[in-house]
Amino acid sequence: MQTHKIRPAVDGDLASLEQALKALSHHLGDAYRANMDALEKALFCAPQAAWAQIADGPIGPSGVVLFSPVFSTVRGGAGMYVSDLWVDSVERGNGLGPALLQNAAETAADLWGACFMRLAVYPDNTRARALYNALGFEPVEAETTMVLTGQAFQNIRGQK
Repeated sequence: MQTHKIRPAVDGDLASLEQALKALSHHLGDAYRANMDALEKALFCAPQAAWAQIADGPIGPSGVVLFSPVFSTVRGGAGMYVSDLWVDSVERGNGLGPALLQNAAETAADLWGACFMRLAVYPDNTRARALYNALGFEPVEAETTMVLTGQAFQNIRGQK
């Protein structure tokens, strides 16, 4: 695996971080609904909701990982959820994805004692699935991911 310089994101990285995350959304065909204010609040305001690591490239990030804490009684403790992993197309296949995940795992273990990593991958993203399989990730067939958003989320909060 190639050695990459990976560092924690800082406030001055917000624009390039957003650019990388938009590129990931575009690549996956997803809507990008975050913005720099939301990223700044999640990454740099207390309580911190997410962490980001960046691999610097010659003209901006060559890779980004965005992750946050989770807790699982089934897994027996704290873990980390990788919500976004982006590697520039020029860098794909050079070991940057695994290096970003390794750096994030070390950070999460140091910060909150993470003992597992969780992420989601689209069924048709064969390249990502192959990478995750090679790293030892296992699908959780007995679970269905469910999301509560928009008005339904506001309703459960008691907001109309």
